[in-house]
Amino acid sequence: MTTAALIVAAGRGARAGGGGPKQYRLLDGRPVLTRTMELFARHPRIDRVLAVIHPEDEAAFEAACPGADYVHGGADRQASVRLGLEALAGDPPDRVLIHDGARPFVGPATIGAVIDALDRHEGALAALPVTDTLKREDGNGAAAATMPRDGLWRAQTPQGFRFATILAAHRSAPSGSATDDASLLEAAGRPVALVPDDPTNIKLTYPGDFALAELLVQRETRTGFGYDVHAFDEGEAVILGGIRIPHTHSLKGHSDADVAMHALTDALYGALSEGDIGRHFPPTDEQWRGAPSDVFLRHAAGLLADRGGRLTSADITLICEAPKIAPHAEAMRESLAQALGCEVSRISVKATTSEGLGFTGRREGIAAQAVCTISVPVS
Repeated sequence: MTTAALIVAAGRGARAGGGGPKQYRLLDGRPVLTRTMELFARHPRIDRVLAVIHPEDEAAFEAACPGADYVHGGADRQASVRLGLEALAGDPPDRVLIHDGARPFVGPATIGAVIDALDRHEGALAALPVTDTLKREDGNGAAAATMPRDGLWRAQTPQGFRFATILAAHRSAPSGSATDDASLLEAAGRPVALVPDDPTNIKLTYPGDFALAELLVQRETRTGFGYDVHAFDEGEAVILGGIRIPHTHSLKGHSDADVAMHALTDALYGALSEGDIGRHFPPTDEQWRGAPSDVFLRHAAGLLADRGGRLTSADITLICEAPKIAPHAEAMRESLAQALGCEVSRISVKATTSEGLGFTGRREGIAAQAVCTISVPVS
C-alpha cells in the first residue's frame, strides 16, 4: 500500500498579518512550510510528498523546499486540493493524507495513526475533543446562550483517505461546498474516523499563533571544545582572532596560523559532531596555504545555520607570554562576531600566561582553548 502526502499551501494567510504568506514566514529561523514538508518527507510510511502552492509563490517555495514536488493551486482550498489530487492521479497512491502547510508541528504518531485508520475506514481525520464551554453570540458581542459540547470535536489535519474515494468525492462536489475534505464524505453519508490528535498540532492563523509556535519549537543545547597550538617563526606580527598584532615573531602554519580562530572553529565543529578543521580543510591541500582562518570559521558557522542552529556563547582563552592580548581583545571579539554573524556580546576573548612553564612559558609558541555553546533544533 502506497501513501502520498498532499500539503496544501496555496493560501495568502491574510489573517496572519504582514510579512507575506504565512507558510513562508520564518519560525525559529526556518520557513514554516520547510518544517511541514520535512515532517512528511522523513516519515517512514509516506512514499511521496506533493505541495500545492500559489502560482506567484514558485520562487519562495523553491527557496524553502529545494527539489520538492509542487503543483499550482486554485481559487480556494477546495479547488487547490482537487488540483493536487488530479496531479497524483497520474500515478495514483492507495492512500493520501491531506495536510495544511501552516501546521508545522504534526507528530509522526498522529500521521501513523491516521494511516492505520484507513485500514478500517475510507476516511480518517486528526481531531481534538472540545473541552471548553461553548457560547453562542447574540450578534452584538455578548453571550446569548451556552451550547452543549458533548460529542463535539475540533477537526485538524492530516485528513487521510483512500485515494480513489476522495478523488471521486472532489470531482463530484460543487465548487466551494466544503470547509474541509472530510465533509465531502460526510455529506455522502460515509463516516470518517476520528483520530485523537496532540494539542500542539496548531495551525498558524493569527499573528499571536507565531509567538506560541516559537515556544513549541524543540531545541537542544550542545557544547564543543577546541584546542590549537602554533609555534613561533621568523616574522613581525601574529594573526589572532582575525587581528594583526605586531610582534617579534609570526606563527608557523599551513594557513595564517590563527590559533584563536582555529580553536573556536574546532569547538563549533565539535558541537555539531563534524570532526575538526583538518577534515574539512586538509593541510595537504595547497589551496589553503596561507588562507585567512575566517574561511574556516565561516564554514563552521554556515553548517550551524544550515541546521537551524544559533550560537549561544563562545569563550576563547589564549595562552602565551607575549604579545599582550588585552589591548586587542575587543577588536578580536568584533572580528570573530563578524565571521560568525552573531552579536559581539556572545563572544569572550581573554588571555593567560603559563607562569614561565612549558613551551608557551619558554615563548616557543601560542596555544588557544575555546568552548562554545550552541542551540539546535531537535532532529
